[in-house]
Amino acid sequence: MPIANNGLPKADDLKGSWAFLEEGVDHIMNRLDEGLSSAKYVNMYTVVYNFCTHNKLSQSMSLHESSSGQRGAHLMGAELHKRLSEYLIKHLAGICNESKQYSDETLLKFYTKQWAKYTFAASFLNNIFKYLNRHWVKRERDEGRNQVHDIYTLALVSWKLHLFNHIQENLISAVLKFVEKQRNGESIETTLIKSVVESYVSLGLDENDSTKNNLDVYRDSFEAPFLDRTKEYYQAEAEKFISENSVVDYMRKVEARLNEEESRVVMYLHPSTRKGLMQASESVLIAAKAELLQEEFQPLLDSDKRDDLSRMYNLLNRVKAGLDPLRIRLETHVRRAGLHSVEKVASGQEALDPQTYVFALLDVHTHYNDLVVKCFRNDPDFVKSLDNACKEFVNRNKASEGRGSKASPQLLAQYCDSLLKKGAKVVEENDLEKHLQGVMTVFKYIEDKDVFQTFYQKLLAKRLVKFLSASDDAEAGMLLKLKEACGVDYTNKLQRMFTDMTLSKETMDAFRTQMQQTHDASELSTDFSALTLGNGYWPFSTVSSGGNLIIPPEVIKDLERFQSYYDNKHSGRKLSWLWQMSTAEVKVNFTKVKTGYLWTVSTWQMAILLMFNKATSYTYEEIAETTAIDKDQLDGSLSIFLRGRVLTCDTESGGPGSTYELNQDYKSKKIRQNFNQPIKSEQKQETEEAHKTVEADRKLLMQSAIVRIMKSRKTLKHQELITETISQISSRFKPSIQDIKKTIDALIEGDYLERAGKETYSYMA
Repeated sequence: MPIANNGLPKADDLKGSWAFLEEGVDHIMNRLDEGLSSAKYVNMYTVVYNFCTHNKLSQSMSLHESSSGQRGAHLMGAELHKRLSEYLIKHLAGICNESKQYSDETLLKFYTKQWAKYTFAASFLNNIFKYLNRHWVKRERDEGRNQVHDIYTLALVSWKLHLFNHIQENLISAVLKFVEKQRNGESIETTLIKSVVESYVSLGLDENDSTKNNLDVYRDSFEAPFLDRTKEYYQAEAEKFISENSVVDYMRKVEARLNEEESRVVMYLHPSTRKGLMQASESVLIAAKAELLQEEFQPLLDSDKRDDLSRMYNLLNRVKAGLDPLRIRLETHVRRAGLHSVEKVASGQEALDPQTYVFALLDVHTHYNDLVVKCFRNDPDFVKSLDNACKEFVNRNKASEGRGSKASPQLLAQYCDSLLKKGAKVVEENDLEKHLQGVMTVFKYIEDKDVFQTFYQKLLAKRLVKFLSASDDAEAGMLLKLKEACGVDYTNKLQRMFTDMTLSKETMDAFRTQMQQTHDASELSTDFSALTLGNGYWPFSTVSSGGNLIIPPEVIKDLERFQSYYDNKHSGRKLSWLWQMSTAEVKVNFTKVKTGYLWTVSTWQMAILLMFNKATSYTYEEIAETTAIDKDQLDGSLSIFLRGRVLTCDTESGGPGSTYELNQDYKSKKIRQNFNQPIKSEQKQETEEAHKTVEADRKLLMQSAIVRIMKSRKTLKHQELITETISQISSRFKPSIQDIKKTIDALIEGDYLERAGKETYSYMA
């Protein structure tokens, strides 16, 4: 072998150069753990460099010779690349033969050891042959010869072709057995699988770009059989476990298994496998057993097993349509629970207590809303099922029998009234806000919001005119809640009522100031106060429900003074006195109690009592003639005085033909007493009037909605008009199709609409 002056093979000596390099390559591939001197490393690099560049050193070459020399350099570069490739093939053949004596875990250990050793050595060779890579290999690939690889890629390609392809079946079998041991609870050396998996990924070479990898080898040789084995394993386990254990235990097992598979991806699998692995596991463990799990939902719901319900949700949420039966069953269950809750408090009750009723509704909603939030992660579809169920049992239940869906809004308004007026049991501000929020929760499900509006308005009016509101802030807060829920139009009249109260106070203050300036104090002995309210905003009839009261002389002057003052201030306005809404406080001195009593009475009761300033007894007919109170109101007022032992009667039942006498022996522990109690007939009449108001308002609302739609659309099909009408007014109440049809007919008769063919209407301007 010709030797150059520096002790290295001559640059043009292929045989000598390869012999020198082969000895070094063999050392690197087999004995690198013994070390490699820097001198040896440099010498090998130099031999490669000299060999690839020696024909460029001749300065006397002709252009033709130079071209031939470059071609020779190409040929010699190819020869060096070829010799190294042949060495790697031979080297790998030896490893392949040695691997035959190993199997299972020992094969994995042998493979991972050889892989680490081989790839480390290959990186060394890649650096030593760097000049070959940069010039000859690059030029070859640039000219389209993609089968030529840089040295490190050549090493990987050689490993795949001459070792991996020969032992792949045994290798994947060993890996899958190792994984199964871990699934069976045995401890394994996960780094072995991780190393093997990394080799699969590294062997996915991109033919067009050696710097890039693909996952073809990993997916075809590892992932596909791994996922198939996963399905087989869990299919067998699921069948065996479910036959020996409960569904609840099975869900716990599945949850644990899925967590294990998630961890397995982190421990030694490629991240891209996660999706396929979880789908494979879920298809066998959940989807195949979905019906079995779904059947267990109702028992868990009945026994309120929240941990298990949450676990079932999380599992079935992983598979397509897994939760659909659960949502349907939840809706049915909640509806049934709501109906049962109302039935318990409504059965046998002639007059249902509003608070008891609302609490029954809220208890069910609170319980299952908490369940949806905590167990079903506030899933919008489950929230919708809860809302559907609540809407059903709130509007159609035992309390609504005979009254349709109007019972709930009326009782809710009455409950709200009990919270907002003086004497409410809920006194703490925080508690009050919590209860009002509960009102809004039920209100959300009310279909006939117009019924609630009507009763709320009537009750608010009473609170305001009788000064029974416990807190102005609470009233304003409730009004704001209703405005946010239904818009400004819904609360417009309610807001105007508060404005009227403010204006009325200003009017009364000005009246008192003027009276003090123009009258002697002795003329103003009666503490008179009047509320002036706008007729269009308050739910009061201007026709007195108790008849045309004859005002007692004791108070007539005060009324006349105010009437005169108001007429002078506001010409063109007419005052209508609402005796049914008026109250009085009378000082009682006829008893033997020195301090006397202070009674709160209705206007009718005041008129009756003031008669007894002149005499101690009157017949029924005398009282009726003197006061002009109608029979129902008179009977109710006298009955209250009889029950309170203020009057006595010479007959057992009282009424026409009876004589009433003042009970001068009257005694009571309370100095202040309230005789202004609602009369049953009056309450019933108010309720009937409220419902009549609702029906009248509904007709107007439907008419205005239909006219508005037709004015915009000009011509519309019957069904489209029905649909749009329902859409526009459903926020206030749920109209029946029959009522809409009647309204359309009425508008046709009124020349607002006309028929324009079969099932079509036109707007008449």
